[in-house]
Parts: sequence; structure tokens; C-alpha cells
Amino acid sequence: MPLFLRRITAVGRKEFLHVLRDPRSLALGILMPLIMLFLFGYALTLDVDRVPLAVWDQSNTAQSRELISRFEGSRYFSLRLHAASYQQLEQAVDRRDALIALVIPADFAGRLDAGTQPVLQLILDGSDPNTATIAQGYAEAIVLTWSRQISLAALQRRFPQRATQPIPLEIRPRVWFNSDLVSRNFIFPGLIPVIMMIVAALLTSLSMAREWETGTMEQIVTMPVRKWELIIGKLAPYFCIGVVDLLLSVGVGYYVFSVPLKGSLLLLSGLSLLFLVGALAVGMLISIIAKSQLLASQLALLVTVLPAFLLSGFIFPLENMPAPIQAVSHIVVARYFVTILRGIYLKDVGMETLWPQALFLVGFAALILSVAVLKFKKKLG
Repeated sequence: MPLFLRRITAVGRKEFLHVLRDPRSLALGILMPLIMLFLFGYALTLDVDRVPLAVWDQSNTAQSRELISRFEGSRYFSLRLHAASYQQLEQAVDRRDALIALVIPADFAGRLDAGTQPVLQLILDGSDPNTATIAQGYAEAIVLTWSRQISLAALQRRFPQRATQPIPLEIRPRVWFNSDLVSRNFIFPGLIPVIMMIVAALLTSLSMAREWETGTMEQIVTMPVRKWELIIGKLAPYFCIGVVDLLLSVGVGYYVFSVPLKGSLLLLSGLSLLFLVGALAVGMLISIIAKSQLLASQLALLVTVLPAFLLSGFIFPLENMPAPIQAVSHIVVARYFVTILRGIYLKDVGMETLWPQALFLVGFAALILSVAVLKFKKKLG
């Protein structure tokens, strides 16, 4: 074995023993990712299903009951209340017993029979604008579909000879990559980079800071190893923990949350390891700058949590952000890895598509590691 590999192995063995003797580090490295996976996997969803619905049916006719049954038969709504008055409807929305309310006027059936257009009132709880907007779209789609069907039925009764003629225009949507529009399939691949970034940086940020606090930095300084050998050796145990976290994340996503992996597992693993090196390098650079574990952990959380959650496209679309914020997001490494994982998980794309993001991961890891090596001084004071 080359001499430099022996030195790196010796440093790595020493750091690995430190980790084994520190249950908090092991818990942080293994349990924290699992907790975050299950917490976000079950609690975080963008799906709008079973929205509480209240109805005030002033018409109380076969037509109005048929329309209400369309809402009841949809997975997007859950009928909670048949109101007897407008006041009762308002109270249900105020108490959030219903997030959406439908008012059917008394002349609803009469207008339909007369061939005139009845007007329905849809009341939405705007305190949750995202849910209100999506629920409004679902409600309008149900009403329009039902209205179209009864209009065609009336037309066919009036003109039987046209009963077999095709409809002039019909839209047939086809959803690619996530055909069931399940938000978990979108969220989970974006969650893995966030967890890996936070945990990897937080673990390694305590590495050098621990040496200062325990008074063992003198031993580190006097070790006959080069700076880059020391840093790589110290990163090695955390790299192994990161690999375990990656395998756990992919396994939990596939077996627990049924998130399909359509692309290459080998490509996913290779690019994940690149990202992991960059995340570990960020933590090491923080650990070199900060000489206390408290300060190092605070800096690690500051430079990983906010950018990873807000500026990576994990949940919030970057396209909707102001131009200056979009510009800042270009230096957030998690942004590129989120794109990579969603491309592999959902679209089955390869390096012919993901090479720009992969190139950024390589450049980022090389840059941060180089800065960490240059910043580290093998001397006290």
C-alpha cells in the first residue's frame, strides 16, 4: 500500500473510533435521517384530497341531488354538512368544518328545464390559498363535466338525429413521469438531497472543532501527515455514514413509501457520492473555521438548512421566485442534486441529460475541498 494511503487510513481509523465512542454522532448520522424521512414522508404532502365540503341545497330536486352526488363520488371532496341556511353554511366555514361550500339556488332545476343558465355559488376558505385554489379547480371541473353531460342529453332529446354525431372538441390529457400525480413521488427524491446535505455537513462540522475543545489538536498538528491526507482521513468515516444514509433513504422510499425508481440505480449512486463529497467538504470547511462545536453546528445548520429547503426547488418552484433569488440559487449545490434525483427517479434520464448538473457537483466538491485544505493550518494559535 502506498505510504500516503497508510497515513490516510491511520487518520480515518482514529476518527472512526471517535465516532464509535460518541453515541450522539452515531445517532445524528443514522437516526436523524430516518426520523426526517418518516416525518417528511408521512406529514409533507401537496395532494389535496377529501376537502371538507358543505352544501346548502335550496332546490332539493333530482337535478341538484345528482350534482351533489358527483361531489360525493369524487375523491377530492368529503361532504360534511347539508346546511339548512346560509348562516349555518357560514358558521361551518368559520369553524373550518368545511373549507369549501356550495350554494344551489331554489330556481336551479327550473332554469335547467327552461334552458337558461343557473348560477351556483362557491364559497372558499381563502386563509389557505393553495388548498382553496386547487379545490376551486376540482369543483369547477365537476360542475362543468356534469353541465356538459346534461346539455348533451337535452340536445339529443331535442334533435335525436344528432345523437350519434361526435363531440366537436375533446381534450385527452396525458400525464408523463408521474401519471397518478402523487406528490410523494415528487417530494421524496427532493428530500434525499436535503437530508444528506444537512446530516453530512453537521457531522463533519464537529470534527476539527472537537479536537480544539478536547485539547487534542496538538496531536493532530504533530502527526506526520500532509494537510490533504489529514482532511481526507477525517472525512472517510463520515463518508461511510453518508453511504449508509443514502442506502437507507433509497430503501425507505422504495419499500415503505412505494416511490418508484425508474432510472439507473448505478447512476444515482455515483452522482450521490459526488454530492456527498461536496456536502462533507462544506462541513469540514466550517469545522476548520469554527473552533467550538456549538458554533460549528450553528454555522452548519445556517448554511445548509435554509438554502436546501428554500433555494433547491425541493418544495418551492424556483421559477416563481424573484430574479435575484433565482440568481442566488445557482450557487446552492442541493439545487443541482434535486434536479438529478428527480430526473433519475421520475424521468429515467441519463448522463446525456444530467451532465451539466454532474459537472457542477464535481466542481463544487473540488473547490470546497481545495479551500478547506488551504484554510487549514498545521499550527496552534
